[in-house]
Amino acid sequence: MSQTLQARTKDLLDRLGVPAAAWTGGTLKSFTPVTGEEIAQLKPDTAATTEAAIARAKAAFEAWRVVPAPRRGELVRLLGEELRAAKEDLGALVSIEAGKIPSEGLGEVQEMIDICDFAVGLSRQLYGLTIASERPGHRMMESWHPLGVVGVISAFNFPVAVWSWNTALALVAGNAVIWKPSEKTPLTALASHAILERALKRFGDAPEGLSQVIIGGPDVGEALVSSPDVPLISATGSTRMGRIVGPKVAARFGRSILELGGNNAGIVCPSADLDMALRAIAFGAMGTAGQRCTTLRRLFVHESVYDALVPRLIKAYGSVSVGNPLESGALVGPLVDARAFDAMQKALTEAKAAGGKVHGGERVATGAETAFYARPALVEMPDQTGPVLEETFAPILYVVKYKELSDAIRLHNAVGAGLSSSIFTLDMREAETFLSAAGSDCGIANVNIGTSGAEIGGAFGGEKETGGGRESGSDAWKGYMRRQTNTINYSTQLPLAQGVVFDID
Repeated sequence: MSQTLQARTKDLLDRLGVPAAAWTGGTLKSFTPVTGEEIAQLKPDTAATTEAAIARAKAAFEAWRVVPAPRRGELVRLLGEELRAAKEDLGALVSIEAGKIPSEGLGEVQEMIDICDFAVGLSRQLYGLTIASERPGHRMMESWHPLGVVGVISAFNFPVAVWSWNTALALVAGNAVIWKPSEKTPLTALASHAILERALKRFGDAPEGLSQVIIGGPDVGEALVSSPDVPLISATGSTRMGRIVGPKVAARFGRSILELGGNNAGIVCPSADLDMALRAIAFGAMGTAGQRCTTLRRLFVHESVYDALVPRLIKAYGSVSVGNPLESGALVGPLVDARAFDAMQKALTEAKAAGGKVHGGERVATGAETAFYARPALVEMPDQTGPVLEETFAPILYVVKYKELSDAIRLHNAVGAGLSSSIFTLDMREAETFLSAAGSDCGIANVNIGTSGAEIGGAFGGEKETGGGRESGSDAWKGYMRRQTNTINYSTQLPLAQGVVFDID
């Protein structure tokens, strides 16, 4: 199987336009979580080559920033076309390198296409406000200008979509981009950049170095994060990573868009459509083997419907198909590595010690000793304590019974992260309370859908230990630009604001 998978990877990379020299003969080894086998050997960048890339990007930015925004949008339109043509191959590569089931691999590429469509339209809508002036014969307005070099640091679980969210917006905003992908998923990054290079070739006159990929470990990330020539760092990963990146960028007065952890929760109310809730909970908690930042990890179920819903959930957890996503129709693929599996088992042990009743969680044999598949675990907890308060990046769902909605919301908000949340109810008062200022404290709050599967039209991100950043839709584009307030005096006088008088002879 390993040789077949290696051969398939090679074939995909060839079709996607990634030269063999980029992923053979290097010291950075790439593994597929599907089998645990090595599939590539890449040549890593260094701090020195990263600094050179930043210098190229800075020069490219100075040329790109004066290109009209609709013309910049044309490059992103061409990228969308190239992604459509490469969707099947890139989606398959995502499945191999990240271990996603095929529909999720393809869905991630569709996200890339969608954000390109969004950004093309945005390229003609980068407008500010006209503001009433208190002074006669004056006009005030806002202008938005390109920011500079944008550094993108992405995680393994969405190896290509996160780059596209940032890059499509950054390019139409007039910026240059440098991408450091996860060391666990470098091949999809090289493939995505090869697709962009085809769009750049068709575009014709983009400056060299406008978009670059750097491959490597912490030293490469450190060089990117610390550079004063990179005014914006958009980093996706753990809260631990954000605690390192955020202060370093802030120390040099740079900007950060941080997309960090998410200990996401759902509430099932007495009036909930239980059939709908069951489906939403199953995907939210088990999809991508629990390795999404928006994965449903905590579930508060009202005592009146607990016995009607939880046994059905337990049955679903026991019967969901777990296995090689490339050889079967399994809905749950592998954990990314042994470390992730060990973290899952540690959390389950702690949950048992705290009085939890564990259903599932055991390792599933697939014939590949170096791959780590686990049956998703549902844990009935007496209350919210111990590991329930922490995010474990694995398919574990903690279920807690509640009596009053106010208690469920209090428990819901009593964790460090604040990314995604959901409530299942047919009661308008309960739904509106959850969405109110006294309800969910998360950046995403849903009614009658799960916590995962956000569309690109809305701004994506969360509060508290999730970092506060926003990417993708709505007005997230403003994070990639600098605001300028302009006042124009078209009168023959010079009145001062606030009635100040300063007359000179």
